Amino acid sequence: MEDVKNRIEAILFTTGRFMDIEEVGKLTGIGSIGIVKDALKELIEDYKNRSGSLEISEENNKFKLAIKKDYIYLTAKLLNDSELDRPTQETLAIIAYKQPVLQAEVVKIRGNNAYDHIKILKENEFITSEKCGRTRMLKLTSKFYDYFDTTADNIKGLKEGFSEVEQKVGIEELKEIEAEVQKELKEQKVKESPEDKKENPE
Repeated sequence: MEDVKNRIEAILFTTGRFMDIEEVGKLTGIGSIGIVKDALKELIEDYKNRSGSLEISEENNKFKLAIKKDYIYLTAKLLNDSELDRPTQETLAIIAYKQPVLQAEVVKIRGNNAYDHIKILKENEFITSEKCGRTRMLKLTSKFYDYFDTTADNIKGLKEGFSEVEQKVGIEELKEIEAEVQKELKEQKVKESPEDKKENPE
């Protein structure tokens, strides 16, 4: 059961969106929906008993790994009105929670568009980028803390919450889950594309 819970945790962590039991079960590769449902219930209780900044939220029988209300003000500061568009803000939030973080890891989480986001963030002096092997190491700047009126200590609680999940699940498993999620999204786009063409004829 622990392995099933870890898989579910990895999926919820990687996708960052609400998913129903069937979708979670498909991505975990667990054949029994009943087992997935039981493991998810246990995982929800595990998070309720933790002192971290994350919890599993439920809405219309769908589940998502989310930030607890006590810490939501931090993300509000990050995603509030700024000179950045929302996708770039979300990439900045990932960097803030995980920094110092390798650029390659951010790209794996956010996709290839993250390269453009990172370029914008560097131009706005919210992050620094230093050569690190074949990739680059990304860090927040003092301007970031001043602009969003926050401190490293304020973000620390959120950062520890995400780190706890990564360490428990394992980075290799996260990579495998992420690949499955991306494959699923591509399949959905292919299925939806004919309808899109009908609705928006050229």
